[in-house]
Amino acid sequence: MPEVLAIGAAVGLVLGLTGAGGSLFAVPLLMLGLGLATGQATGLALGAVAVSAAWGAAGGFARREVVWLPALVLALSGALLAPVGRALALQLPDIWLMAGFAVLVIWVALRMWLQARREPAAAGVTRASQAPKLLTAEQPLCRFSASGQLELRPRCLAGVVLGGAMAGVLSGLFGVGGGFVIVPLLVLLTGLSMRAAVATSLLVIAVISTSGFASYLWLGHAVNYAVLAWLSLGGVLGMVLGSKLAHRLAGPVLQQIFVVLMILLTASALWLQWRAS
Repeated sequence: MPEVLAIGAAVGLVLGLTGAGGSLFAVPLLMLGLGLATGQATGLALGAVAVSAAWGAAGGFARREVVWLPALVLALSGALLAPVGRALALQLPDIWLMAGFAVLVIWVALRMWLQARREPAAAGVTRASQAPKLLTAEQPLCRFSASGQLELRPRCLAGVVLGGAMAGVLSGLFGVGGGFVIVPLLVLLTGLSMRAAVATSLLVIAVISTSGFASYLWLGHAVNYAVLAWLSLGGVLGMVLGSKLAHRLAGPVLQQIFVVLMILLTASALWLQWRAS
């Protein structure tokens, strides 16, 4: 299935090059490339995102970039809420589900575009980046102890749990990884550097996406495992390629190019779903 492998590779490549938003390519590409309805595409995307994120998280383990305590809290709260998002998706017609996905894409695209303009250094940080620095200078809500351990005080814990729950619902509902919520949340609440935040987010995304995909199966949906296998393989290969090219290509201009492509793909998929409804 060369077209499925190519779709997976495109998703993995974007994830490796831009550090976020790769999963938002999966749904419209699956709809346009394979002719899937929105509900089918979001379910299949969850499984592929889970595999790609797990592979990427392994690199974070090796580089000791993952900050475990917030990762576990985010993963647990997100995994518990992902089935809720998946159940909600079943109650919505495909056209409304795709319309909601399009709104999400516009929000993420706007944030990525503004980041590329206002924080070009942050736009160059990818999931493939090496990261010797783990903390920024500011820690506005959550604090680290003198030994380097994150202290989950009540307000901090509430913020992390709420962020994980939001990522979980969005993941189950739209078949996305949720990194666009998790990464800025980690930076805002814990003061982690962008590099540490994107590395930590991969573990969270892998757990949340796995929960959402498991609920997709539990709710009785059939899955073409051959398609999923080729899609996942393509995602891993794309991330490998992205990790090789990231240091040369990643940056604000590339991020803005991907924003434009993401909007065009989503608009095309929305039009396709509208014609089919």
